[in-house]
Amino acid sequence: MTSHTDEDDDELPSALKLPTGSKNYITPHGQRKLFAELEQLWKVERPVVVNTITWAASNGDRSENGDYIYGKRRLREIDRRIRFLRRRLDLSEVVDPAQRKHCDQVFFGATVTVCNDQGEELTYSIVGVDEADVARGHISWVSPLAMALLKQREGDVASLRTPTGLIELEIVQIVYCEVV
Repeated sequence: MTSHTDEDDDELPSALKLPTGSKNYITPHGQRKLFAELEQLWKVERPVVVNTITWAASNGDRSENGDYIYGKRRLREIDRRIRFLRRRLDLSEVVDPAQRKHCDQVFFGATVTVCNDQGEELTYSIVGVDEADVARGHISWVSPLAMALLKQREGDVASLRTPTGLIELEIVQIVYCEVV
């Protein structure tokens, strides 16, 4: 396998880039998901692709051999993702929100219910960069929303600057439990 190159990091969407010098905080659930993906790629998908490439190479002319060409391309994609996952897991620091049971401030791993200007209650879990999924209410700890919520307490009002103006969010509830 090839070594890490900065090209791999350059290809990342900005939402997946970690702030310089920061740790890759991750929940236990997020770590399990990354390990499972790494295992799937390394032990299942990669061997199948290698076998396909080996078979295709044995058929002769590789310049017009679609199985060979597409297999090599897929192998590069798999190897790039494996390198990325290994680096992320090496840099990760697992933080179990369930261990923070009686904390009254918002920190990594908190599930926070806020009330916006329209009186709507919204719930967000502050998770690692690799776990963020806005559709599920999981926001990255480096996102502007999470940064506005961090260190707040129940009853505090967090201010979030958006392109359309300032939004105020009242902290209604803070819970620490395993984020799934």
